[in-house]
Amino acid sequence: MEIFLVIVFGLLPTIFSIWAIRRLGIQTETRLRSAAAEVALLRTRRQLLPTDTHYVEGIGFAIGDFSCRFNARSAHVRCAVNPAGPCQSCHHYESSL
Repeated sequence: MEIFLVIVFGLLPTIFSIWAIRRLGIQTETRLRSAAAEVALLRTRRQLLPTDTHYVEGIGFAIGDFSCRFNARSAHVRCAVNPAGPCQSCHHYESSL
């Protein structure tokens, strides 16, 4: 009986270490996959942004010509008059300056 207990107590640290290493490996793999998916999503979002997208402090991303009076200062709509754009050659353009 004593020999059995010595063997069991001798193997417990090894079994615990193997279990902990496997668990850590699974967590690490999950985090890496999550990070890779996030990077892929960010790359896709950047490609979907219109060419006239600007980052404005306090507002975030906005599209369109900011010198126009009708600019919506939004990431979804360029202006109140011509929401789909483009701002070039728009006959409603009025300078706000």
